[in-house]
Amino acid sequence: MTQDRLELDEARKSVLRESRALLRGKERRAQGRFLVEGRQAVREALRGDAVVSRLFVRWDSARDNRDLIDLARAGGVPVHGVSEQNLATMSDTVTPQGVIAVADSIDVPLEQALSGAPRLVVVCDQIRDPGNAGTVIRCADAFGADAVVMSTDSVDLHNPKVVRASVGSIFHLPIVVGVEFSGALQACRDAGLQVFATDGEAEATLVDLGAALAAPTAWVMGNEAWGLPDEHRELADRAVAVPLYGHAESLNLATAAAICLYTSASTQRATGH
Repeated sequence: MTQDRLELDEARKSVLRESRALLRGKERRAQGRFLVEGRQAVREALRGDAVVSRLFVRWDSARDNRDLIDLARAGGVPVHGVSEQNLATMSDTVTPQGVIAVADSIDVPLEQALSGAPRLVVVCDQIRDPGNAGTVIRCADAFGADAVVMSTDSVDLHNPKVVRASVGSIFHLPIVVGVEFSGALQACRDAGLQVFATDGEAEATLVDLGAALAAPTAWVMGNEAWGLPDEHRELADRAVAVPLYGHAESLNLATAAAICLYTSASTQRATGH
């Protein structure tokens, strides 16, 4: 690769200012765009169906990111060179990785996300922690879920910490945002899914479900601190706990999600569903 191929256009101040503003939720909603930070997340955005409008690369990391630069240019995405100081103003991390993209907001219609006979869906209810939300999405992607649905009172999907914790998984599966909880569950049932809610205090455990997990299932994940409100738990077909055999009183939300999704996916595959 020649030096000329690595020449980048210097970002204008207006472009930097507009992109920097996307750190704020109000501005993300106004522009309909969000920031994607980190090599893997940016790569998945450029490779997938995401609409990427800009790529910022720190001048001194251009050669290390030439694969991403080539991907962007092949897709007609403008690539801008920026200083370390300017890139830092678009990042909420202590050590930025040298590359940040701007992509159009993600929001798939609920009916579209649940079309095509889904087998495994995750419904996030009042999940407020960005790291947990991003990791649940990552787990859903890892275990082959068909979609993730986020209730109206969950964290902003486009929060930089959610995007970073998903490590690119937000670009791999349909994600629905801002859905009223009861409406989400009804849509899941209309799509032929049984609804199980995770609840650490539930009498039934994953072990008790057995072959029932082979059926198409929507898993409801509640808030990190207080779980699911009683009225929401009652809307599920069954409340289910992850069995604990040691001394820990509970599991992190994302860990519980991973176990439930893995068990469902494994049971479905083992029974040929």
